[in-house]
Amino acid sequence: MKKFCILFLMLLLVLPANAFIVDETKNGEINSLVNKIGFSILNANKIPYRITFSVKQNSKYLIASSSPRNRKIVIYKNLLPQIDDEDELAAIIAHEISHGVDSNEGIFKGFFSFYEYLAAPKKYEIKADKRAVDYLVNAGYNPVAIIVVYSKLLPQPRYDWFMFHPLPSKRMMYIYEYIFNKYPAFLVNNKYKTNLYYQNFLLTSQQNRKKLQNKIQSDSQKILRYE
Repeated sequence: MKKFCILFLMLLLVLPANAFIVDETKNGEINSLVNKIGFSILNANKIPYRITFSVKQNSKYLIASSSPRNRKIVIYKNLLPQIDDEDELAAIIAHEISHGVDSNEGIFKGFFSFYEYLAAPKKYEIKADKRAVDYLVNAGYNPVAIIVVYSKLLPQPRYDWFMFHPLPSKRMMYIYEYIFNKYPAFLVNNKYKTNLYYQNFLLTSQQNRKKLQNKIQSDSQKILRYE
C-alpha cells in the first residue's frame, strides 16, 4: 500500500496540471472527441456545408488533412500524443475546416477550388490560418493555441520558395498580428503566457514583432512581410 501511494504521488508530480490524456487504444473515445470539436466549430460558425471528420492510423508525414473531393477532414493518430489540450486540437481542426469551406465555395459548388489553391497555396494557407482564428473564438476556444501548435509541430525550412506552405515563422506572425488586431484580450489574458512553445515563439519572433510594433507606432496601413 505504501509503495502504491508513493507511485501515485510520483505520477501527480510528473503529469502537468492541464494534462490532456487520450487513450489511443480507445478509438471510440478519439473519434468522439474529434467529432465533438469539429461539429462544435461548424455549428458555432453557422457553416452551411456538409463536412465530416475521421481519425486514421499514423502517417509518416501528415498530422491532419482535408479532402476537396468529399469534404472529409482526417486527423492522424501520430498527432495526438503531441497535443496538450483541447484548444490545440481544435486549432488544427479549425484550419482544416477552413479548407473544407473553400472546397464548397465557388462555381460548380467549388469544383475548381482545388486548382485555385494550387495556383496560390501560400495565400490560401494564410487565409485558412486567419479564418481558423475566427472559428475558434466563435466556438469558445482559445485562438493562441494555433501559435502554440505550430511552434511545437511545424519544422522550419531554410526557404519557402518551392513549398506549398509558408514558413512557420511567417504563419505564426500573421496569426499573432491578426489576434492582436481583432482579439487582443486573448493576448492580454493569455493562458499560454508561460507555455514553453509560446515562449519559444516570442523568442524567435522578436524581429517580426518589432516590425509590427513599428507599424502600430507609425499608424501605417501597409501589409508587412515577415521572415
